[in-house]
Amino acid sequence: QVQLVESGGGSVQAGGSLRLSCAVSNSGYTYRIRYMGWVRQAPGKEREGIAGIDSDGRAIYADSVRGRFTISISKDNAKNTLYLQMNSLKPEDTAIYFCAADPKTPSSISGMLWRGQGTQVTVSS
Repeated sequence: QVQLVESGGGSVQAGGSLRLSCAVSNSGYTYRIRYMGWVRQAPGKEREGIAGIDSDGRAIYADSVRGRFTISISKDNAKNTLYLQMNSLKPEDTAIYFCAADPKTPSSISGMLWRGQGTQVTVSS
């Protein structure tokens, strides 16, 4: 089973920063996770893939967060943790943020195979 557990969400004022974490567990799963990312969904809006990273560490970002958010991954004894450093937060960044993963390079970040339960981020003006 692949399990993704997010943490680090919360409330912050505009201009502030937050760092999201995602603990990855895929014990017993025979396929290697090759791609991970972050997806968010605001009330009344479609799901948006905002950042992705492949197994070689190459990252991509949505225009809405490029230059403000940084995705990274750490590997410690075969246990992976995915991060999203969010700086210069804006009220429009308010959403539920989901960690996502896929055994192959997905056609879109928002369409990855596995997703966590999400963590709420609220940015006030």
